[in-house]
Amino acid sequence: MAAPKQTAAQAKRDKRDRGTRGGRPEPQAAVARRSPAQPARPRSASPAAGAAAAVASPARPATRIPPLWFQLTTWILSIAGLGMSTYLTITHYDSAVPLACSDNGVINCALVTSSPQSMVFGVFPVAVLGLAFYVFLAVANSPWAWRSRYPQVAMVRLASMIVGIGFVLYLIYTELFTLDHICLLCTSVHVITFLLFVLILIGAAVGYGFRNPDRA
Repeated sequence: MAAPKQTAAQAKRDKRDRGTRGGRPEPQAAVARRSPAQPARPRSASPAAGAAAAVASPARPATRIPPLWFQLTTWILSIAGLGMSTYLTITHYDSAVPLACSDNGVINCALVTSSPQSMVFGVFPVAVLGLAFYVFLAVANSPWAWRSRYPQVAMVRLASMIVGIGFVLYLIYTELFTLDHICLLCTSVHVITFLLFVLILIGAAVGYGFRNPDRA
C-alpha cells in the first residue's frame, strides 16, 4: 500500500514542478513592456532635418525694409532737392550766376534770396542750411540707408524731416506775410521737402527702417 501513496505524491510534485528544470524556471524571452502611464521617448531630430528647417524658414532682417519703389522715390526726391539747393547756394555767393526766376511782381526770387530774412541769425544763409540738409537726406534716403539694420538711422531721418518741414513753414510764412514776395525756386525746394515729409512719415507709421516685430 506504501508504493501507490508514494506514486501519488510523486505525481503531485511532478505537477508542481512542471515546466522547470532542477527547481529553476526555464528561461523565457524577455519582452519589453511599456507602462501605459510612461510616455513614449521622443526621437531626436537628425542634423539634416534641422538644416532643412533652417532653409525652409530663413531669419527675418532686424529692421523692416521698404519696397524698392519707396527707396528710389525718396532718394530721387532727395537728389532733386540737393541739386536745387546747390544752385541756390551758388547764386547766393556768386552774383554773376543769374537766377532762372522772375524778378518782377509777386514772384521775385532775387528779392527773397537777398533779403535780411535769407540769413539765419544774420550769420548762416538759408541756402547753405538747405544744402546741408539735402546732403544729409541724399545719404539717409539712399537704398543702402533704407536697408540698414540699425533703427537709429530711421529715427534720425524722421527727426530731421520734422525739423525740416517746420523750417519750411517758417520760410513760407516769411515770404507771404513779411516780404510779400515769393521765390519760385525756393518754393520748388519746399514742395520737395513736403513730399519727402509725407513719404517718410507714412514709412515710419508702417515701420520702415524700424525694428521688425515679426523677426523670428
